[in-house]
Amino acid sequence: MARSLLPLNALRAFEAAARHLNFSRAADELAVTPGAVSQQIRLLEDIVGGPLFVREARGLQLTDLGRSSVPLLREGFERLMDASALLREPPRRRQVSISVAPGFASKWLMPRMDDFHAAHPEIELWISADMEPTDLSEGKVDLAVRYGPGDYPGLTVDRLMTETVLPVCAPSLMDGENAIRKPADLMRHILLHDMSNDGDPSRPDWAMWLKARGVRHPDPRRGSRFNQSGLLIEAAIAGRGVALAKRTLAQADLASGRLVAPFPDGSEAVGFAYYVVQPRDRPPSPSATAFVAWLKRQAVDHDNTMGQL
Repeated sequence: MARSLLPLNALRAFEAAARHLNFSRAADELAVTPGAVSQQIRLLEDIVGGPLFVREARGLQLTDLGRSSVPLLREGFERLMDASALLREPPRRRQVSISVAPGFASKWLMPRMDDFHAAHPEIELWISADMEPTDLSEGKVDLAVRYGPGDYPGLTVDRLMTETVLPVCAPSLMDGENAIRKPADLMRHILLHDMSNDGDPSRPDWAMWLKARGVRHPDPRRGSRFNQSGLLIEAAIAGRGVALAKRTLAQADLASGRLVAPFPDGSEAVGFAYYVVQPRDRPPSPSATAFVAWLKRQAVDHDNTMGQL
């Protein structure tokens, strides 16, 4: 026989009576008379072909047939209540929650947001800029962009972009008495250090970068330190010194001329990359899928621009 739904009023009366084990209290809850509850339960018993309650000295009790159906019936009504509450909510725009590192958010993602909103005005982005990786299993975030080795158990992982580091500075440091022309000239300038906690063992610091170019700096670890890559880049733009920066995050400022790379051949590739990660145990929403597709297109454009610099 094809599956069919039993009368909802009868099911509702049965569930209330089963919960209270009392027709009168069930009637009070449903705002009907006890006789109406009794009538609905008799209708249900006629359809299923057996009694759902028996009257004993201690009161109303469920039969085996009635008892076996109550848990599923109760769950079904709870889900109907959840759906009813959802339908009563005012219409909302589709939302996508994204977790990203502060530097990536401010220097790479935010300058591109107008493009996304123009392409998807119906989608509302909720961006959380976090210093530490967000636990996607909690269900509060749809996806994240992480900078790391790409090994993220329990998550769906897509590589977005690779990374290199290179010295960058304000254009004003390229002229004057201490103009930067060769790596040894950096000994006359303040070195800015990226201390963001990304755990990348392949990323060179200033001591490594200078040593690889034969520069014997007296103290390459001196200078200002920043725990966020975005702050490091802003300090370089302000002329506070020369930064050894992630090129992906510095690209927009290099393209605009706010920063210059005094040694175009000074880039060094690192082992870490940027990855889009999503929970594996729940399918992405159509809005999240659209945002990831947009991210990937932006990454391709980024790589093409990087190749021209």
